[in-house]
Amino acid sequence: MNDVNNLATFLSDGWLHIMQGISKSDAPARFPTFATVAPNGKPEARTVALRNADRKSNIIEVYTDITTPKVTSLRKTPLAAVHVWVPKAQMQIRLTTKVKILTGTKTNAKWDKVPLESRVSYGTTPTPGSPISHVHAYEKPAHQHFFAALQCHITHIDLVHLDAHHRRASFSSEDNWQGTWLSP
Repeated sequence: MNDVNNLATFLSDGWLHIMQGISKSDAPARFPTFATVAPNGKPEARTVALRNADRKSNIIEVYTDITTPKVTSLRKTPLAAVHVWVPKAQMQIRLTTKVKILTGTKTNAKWDKVPLESRVSYGTTPTPGSPISHVHAYEKPAHQHFFAALQCHITHIDLVHLDAHHRRASFSSEDNWQGTWLSP
């Protein structure tokens, strides 16, 4: 880790770990925890696969089946929290995001890049989360019309680095990511 006593460097280190989730299949950010609020007000969290990240536009993307409960939740409350723990760096990354659900022709180029063997994740019947009569009472045909990209516009980043002297900082799009040190 670089000089985490510098806010800009600390933020860059956080983004480095996020970007590694795209380029390295074994990076901790590859499979972050994605949390939403269900329509009944209860919190929901699940592991997702990070598919894209762009620091310049402050966007990360994950893909999902349009019929999943998380999409239902996001249609009601289009906000998500994303959590990554990076053990080797002893860093926690928390993102607050506003989520835009992309479907249909807006996802054609993304769908074309999904490996054929992975496309079965989009089109599960019955709908994911539905009760089934036995463990294998479902089908997984690949259907692009069930495919969605969740475009997560990052509005806030909270970083914690655990060390002899813990460090924590908060970064917000509202102040152009200047950052503020926080008590850990």
